[in-house]
Formats: sequence, C-alpha cells, structure tokens
Amino acid sequence: MQKISLTKKSSYWYHLPPEFIAQHPKDKRSESRMLVLNRTSGKIQHDKFNHIINHLKPTDILVVNKTKVIPARLFGTKSTGAKVEIFLLEQKTDNRWECLVKPGRKLKIGSEIIFNEDLKAKIIDHADEGGRIVEFYWEENFWDILENIGNVPLPPYIKRESTDKDKETYQTVYAQERGSVAAPTAGLHFTIPLMQQIREKGIEILEVVLHVGLGTFRPVKTDDIKDHTMHSEHCSISEEVAAKINKAKKEGRRIIAVGTTTTRTLESFAENGHLESGSHWTKIFLYPGKEIQIIDGLITNFHMPESTLMMLVSTFAGYENIMNAYKIAVEEKYRFFSYGDAMLII
Repeated sequence: MQKISLTKKSSYWYHLPPEFIAQHPKDKRSESRMLVLNRTSGKIQHDKFNHIINHLKPTDILVVNKTKVIPARLFGTKSTGAKVEIFLLEQKTDNRWECLVKPGRKLKIGSEIIFNEDLKAKIIDHADEGGRIVEFYWEENFWDILENIGNVPLPPYIKRESTDKDKETYQTVYAQERGSVAAPTAGLHFTIPLMQQIREKGIEILEVVLHVGLGTFRPVKTDDIKDHTMHSEHCSISEEVAAKINKAKKEGRRIIAVGTTTTRTLESFAENGHLESGSHWTKIFLYPGKEIQIIDGLITNFHMPESTLMMLVSTFAGYENIMNAYKIAVEEKYRFFSYGDAMLII
C-alpha cells in the first residue's frame, strides 16, 4: 500500500462531480443537511442542520466570526467609454482602497472611472500582484452607495452572476463589522430563531472577527504544502471573549468554532493553550503536524480539493477521518462549498 505524505498537496485531492457544487442557497438556511463526524471514533451520522442543538451540550461555548461581507465588485466606465471592473480588497484610508482591476492594461496610473453620478474614482498607484491603489470620490455616504451599486463577490466556482438576493443569503444573520470579500460560510446555516434556541439551552455564543480575503480561494501551488504562504487577514478578539474562553477551557467545557475563519482566529491568538486578546494580521496555516490548542469542535462546510481548508479540517479531525467523510459525502450526494451543506466535527 502506498504511503500517504500529509505534506503533499495531492494527498488532499478527492473526486467531486461538478453538479454537487451548490450554485444557489437552500430556501431556508437551517434546512441544509449536516454530516456529523466523531473525530475520536471516525463514526459518521447524517442529520439536518436545524437539529444541531441535539449535538451540543448546555456547557458548550459557540464562537462565531461576526465579519460582514461588503458588495466589493464595482462596474464602471472610463472617460473613453471603456468598461472596467474594480474589486475592493482592503481599505487603506477613508477613501483609498487596494483593488483588483479588469482589464489591467486599460487602468494605468491617472485613469479616472465613473460608477454613477454619486461615485467616481482615480487610479493613483500600483499594488501587489497586478492590483491598484484606487482613490474614491463621493457625495453623502460611501457605504450606502456601495450597498446600492456594488455586487456580492461570489466565489469563482459559483457559475452565475450575483443578484440582490445574494446580498442577504451570502451574509450571516449575525454579521456586524464590514470588511470581508468572502463570507465565513459555515455561519450561513444559522437563523435568528435557531441561535435563540441555542442560547435557551444555556450555550453561550461569543464573537470574534476575521475579515476574509481573496486568499481563501487562492490555490496551493506548491507540491510540498509547507512551502505555501498564506495571505494575511486581519483578526481580533476582545479581552472579555478571551477571558470567557480561557475560563471555559479551565472548567473542561467545549469550545465549538463556527467555521475555519473562527478557528484560525482563535488559534492565531493561542499561546501554550491560553488565549490572548488583541488585534493583528495573521498568516496562520494549520495542516497535519500542527497543534490545535483552543477548539474542541468545529462547524464547517465541505471544502475544495487540495485547499488549505481541507488541510485545516484534516489537522483537527484526522486525515483519514476527513478523507473518508468526504468520500461518503460524495456518495450521499451532499451539496458542496459556500452555499452547500454542513459538517459538524466533534
């Protein structure tokens, strides 16, 4: 039998028929299917997400990422009439953003862009990987204009244009702090009534922030995953949340992370099993051989083959458990990726 190398990218490949990639969300968020994986025994159960409360204990702490997706795709025209696309990546100052631009050759330094009568922009500098620094000019409120004319940045594997409905469905019900260009998708399954049920059971819901960048979709290009470099993402944990999680850990209570972004946030602030508070940029990359210090359970979706997220869940649940779970999920025709079904690992 061939020995599997857990630092080889190809070890995280699995066959996924394209028709299993969800192109639209469920009509009701919490009615997605949920594969439940016991990471100790490898046992698998099939359930519905709205039954998740049956798998949680009253003493559990649920940690969510309260970042909010911005409608980051803007379509405009140059003074010549040429159509261009601007994708907001990171806010540098009140009116300057690092952006991706299409087509790059038409957007030289000094180029001016008109989006509508309320919003205009000018290319003022180059940025990494072919990006640009863009200065925006507007009347009234920038965020209101963005909500009105911006488009939701759906992932590349969703083969359709975004609609106004995606502004609601590609956003968690607890999103608060603007800054992500991709949703923390494990949280998309929650509804406000379901969260209320969870609280009524005695489970405390705590919030952290990690603003999800485009790096979440960027493939691993190195054969040896140890040579892969993650893109930086900004995250923060308050003193109150860190203190509550540290207290719960001492009491032997389970910390259940909602999503890989929440997991990366918690683990990036972990020091010898203790959670620090603060705000920083993280490039943390969790793959088998790395230590998971804080979380005891993980709610997540099904991830792309050979992705850093596959490597993260393999770190937490065990490589063989994850590959077997994905094989079964394909056999059982689960829906995959951002708008797909859920997995609970406990």
